[in-house]
Amino acid sequence: MSGDGAQVGIIMGSRSDWETMRHASETLEALGVAHECKVVSAHRTPQRLYDYATGAASRGLKVIVAGAGGAAHLPGMAASMTRLPVLGVPVESKSLKGMDSLLSIVQMPGGIPVGTLAIGKPGAINAALLAAAILATADDALAARLDAWRARQTDA
Repeated sequence: MSGDGAQVGIIMGSRSDWETMRHASETLEALGVAHECKVVSAHRTPQRLYDYATGAASRGLKVIVAGAGGAAHLPGMAASMTRLPVLGVPVESKSLKGMDSLLSIVQMPGGIPVGTLAIGKPGAINAALLAAAILATADDALAARLDAWRARQTDA
């Protein structure tokens, strides 16, 4: 479900963030949601971030899930450059266990919203589920798959 026709873009600040962000990708895959995954750093590749965020809507994306650790500027910077909903996933850092990432993402100024999820794997999974729920408002088949996912979770 990755690549062409993607509705959700999963971006992360570095390859090391994949250990967390793969859970978002796996969740979207399980729900049958087309998505793409890219390393886009606010600090090391700012032009790539600009190009990605400003072109996301015109390429057909509907939601961006952005994972970042440390200073965690990626979600906020992406949100400042697109009208699409941006869901931020704080990646756990070694020094402060992800609290630095969480506070960086959640403290966006008024007017630049970023939906902020939990630190680490739970946040990545929930970001994917929230992205699917956003898409499901206009996609009955996805809504049914999401309902089934939730029913299986309840039954388990």
